[in-house]
Amino acid sequence: MPTEFVPLKNGCFLLHQGRNILGELTTWLSGQHSGLRTYKAFRNRTLQLSASDSEHRALYTLLAAMAGRYIESFDEEPLPVETADRAYKKLLKIVSEAEGSTSAPASQQIQVLNHVASTELF
Repeated sequence: MPTEFVPLKNGCFLLHQGRNILGELTTWLSGQHSGLRTYKAFRNRTLQLSASDSEHRALYTLLAAMAGRYIESFDEEPLPVETADRAYKKLLKIVSEAEGSTSAPASQQIQVLNHVASTELF
């Protein structure tokens, strides 16, 4: 028998202790450059958040995995500037969309999780 997923009291999944952690992540990310170091730092941040915020572990794990796939694709390979810029804009958009869904109904938040899970940055 499947387990029923119960949202938080406010019907939202993407808030942590009343704070919008993704807003903080978006703010940090928007101040970074489009190089691989940013993706490595982003992956590390999201893995740390995954470990410390069990209510949103799925989202942070999916974001970390998405960044990890990108890193693996270009690690020790030349990264064209156009590719880096396009991927960076895509990452910013995805994190921003996740942030924007924090007050949305649970079904919309699950759609965001599915979108993150299926997105490739390259």
